Amino acid sequence: MRIALGIEYDGTNFLGWQRLSHGASVQASVEKALSFVAAEPIEVTCAGRTDAGVHGRCQVVHFDTEVQRDMRGWVLGTSSNLPTEVAVLWAQPVADDFHARFSARSRRYRYTILNRAIRPALDARFVSWERHPLDAARMHDAAQALIGEHDFSAFRAVSCQAAHARRLVTMIQVRREDACVIIEIEANAFLHHMVRNIVGSLLPVGRGEQPVEWVAELLAGRNREVAGPTAAASGLTFIGPRYERHWGLPPEVSQ
Repeated sequence: MRIALGIEYDGTNFLGWQRLSHGASVQASVEKALSFVAAEPIEVTCAGRTDAGVHGRCQVVHFDTEVQRDMRGWVLGTSSNLPTEVAVLWAQPVADDFHARFSARSRRYRYTILNRAIRPALDARFVSWERHPLDAARMHDAAQALIGEHDFSAFRAVSCQAAHARRLVTMIQVRREDACVIIEIEANAFLHHMVRNIVGSLLPVGRGEQPVEWVAELLAGRNREVAGPTAAASGLTFIGPRYERHWGLPPEVSQ
């Protein structure tokens, strides 16, 4: 049987999603908990790996097992054996040809900036901080140049191992909600640090240090060295993938 899980996590104390030999990862925690419930080794495949310090609202994974457990047992049993920063939201059987990564039509991220003079205390784990006033409307206008299929080399980490830098961005929005500026972006896939590098290049536009057209110029120039710095990991949350409805997954990951 192939089973899909929806997982949320606070990534602050993890070195990212991917299993590592030298530190805590979300994947290792999930596999350890699932293996305890199944009483056999379980390995999972995720929709999209996240970096150190990045959070997940509804990461989707799948795994194969012959062990018989009801879906409630997978959810509650796994969650009870996970660190407090990680929880399984739902579990359900899926078709054998479902693949958490390759069946996803798109992936969504949200970046949250606390934009006020005083640093955060209560929300420090889940936002980045910008003390200088930001013009969210200017940032939104600048970001629209990124919609469509482009070479995103200007926003790609030097360590990125993707075969090429072309990605299709279907939506990017910047809006203000009280003291926060929120950036939401959806694409078929993302490069290493792509969202954080885009945010780092929108910030100078929001502060009035660069014109609205600057982001389009960076995109066309494909030069990472002249783009903005990588924004802090704390503000980034992987909202989740989207799948076609015929897979029968919950509404938050279906379209």
